[in-house]
Amino acid sequence: MNILILGSGGREHALAWAVLQNPKCDKLIVAPGNAGIAQIADCAAIDIESGGVVVSFAEENAIDFVIVGPEAPLAAGVADRLREAGILVFGPSAAAAQLEASKSFTKEICDAANAPTAGYGHFTDADAAKAYIREQGAPIVVKADGLAAGKGVIVAMDEQTALDAIDDMFGGAFGGAGAEVVIEEFMEGEEASLFVLCDGEDILSIGTAQDHKRVGEGDTGLNTGGMGAYSPAPVLSAEIEAIAMDQIVRPTMAEMAKRGMPFQGVLYAGLMIKDGQPRLVEFNVRFGDPECQVLMMRLGAQAMDLMHAAAQGRLAEAQVNWGDDHAITVVMAAKGYPGSYEKGTEIKGLDALPEDSHNMVFHAGTKVEGGAVLATGGRVLNVTARGASLREARDRAYEMVEAIDWPGGFYRRDIGWRAL
Repeated sequence: MNILILGSGGREHALAWAVLQNPKCDKLIVAPGNAGIAQIADCAAIDIESGGVVVSFAEENAIDFVIVGPEAPLAAGVADRLREAGILVFGPSAAAAQLEASKSFTKEICDAANAPTAGYGHFTDADAAKAYIREQGAPIVVKADGLAAGKGVIVAMDEQTALDAIDDMFGGAFGGAGAEVVIEEFMEGEEASLFVLCDGEDILSIGTAQDHKRVGEGDTGLNTGGMGAYSPAPVLSAEIEAIAMDQIVRPTMAEMAKRGMPFQGVLYAGLMIKDGQPRLVEFNVRFGDPECQVLMMRLGAQAMDLMHAAAQGRLAEAQVNWGDDHAITVVMAAKGYPGSYEKGTEIKGLDALPEDSHNMVFHAGTKVEGGAVLATGGRVLNVTARGASLREARDRAYEMVEAIDWPGGFYRRDIGWRAL
């Protein structure tokens, strides 16, 4: 098969790496890709949020299967255009992608499906939103309704922080994403992620992970897109996973199908777990980043077969073969992230690192210039390792991190601490 992956981050590097393990992959193109991806696949500079452009490119390159990495092309309807053109695609329609693109839509679906989640209010007016915060008190959670690249969530431990967040969101800090806000009750517990493949009818769980959203050690400081992750998540036991599938995922998928927007792709359910009961924090309609990196490390070549089965509506006959293993990824980010940071700093020492089924550095924000690897983003590298135990995987990952010579970068030294 000729395969096209859309995206340019660590998630897409991990997807490309897993797809290439599969003998069914004849040719792989990633658009637009990055410096790490360019070492293993062809890269193409096209506008991945334009359905017309993606369809034309897929036709010109005899692409058999398209895997959409990030949420923006999905929300823009790229998967719809591909389906209309008769090209097989892994990723939901724009209508189904509202489960991530609109937090108020998700809440409405949860209400209809009777799925356990946080109590909430939905606001298009700053004064009404502030009145609700004063009435509810803190701690409280303020979310930009639309897509804000994983950053439009403020967990306010005091009322003033929540009120300031309303000013920021309605003031345009998150662009169009913050034109409407959802304010939720603060849920206590431990957060973990469940990844489920869906083909419009059937569902298949393909693993659990836990990520570290805060920039500082001990899960302190500002929220980021994720500073590291590990899989499996011990807090998401088989019993709790079964409850989440029965009470949250299945009813949601049934409600989506009932509304004429069946979900096809991967559903990422962020769960808050307390006293053995999961409640939904949020849905994403694509693989998490950096959770995808640890899932792909553990799934390997079968990841492509599973995604292909979901796209073709064959999940009923698919199954996941899990090893009794663990994987961890440590994000190396540019100093200053998630605030302002310098771009273009040089990263050395990557050539000497192992690249195999147990050790991999996935590139998230890099480019090659004059033979040198330069940092181009906030989250730059995902140093990923697999082991028989989480401790073994962690030790292996940090050994690689320490071998990377990048004075312009930083990382958390405690990834996996909740489980360890």
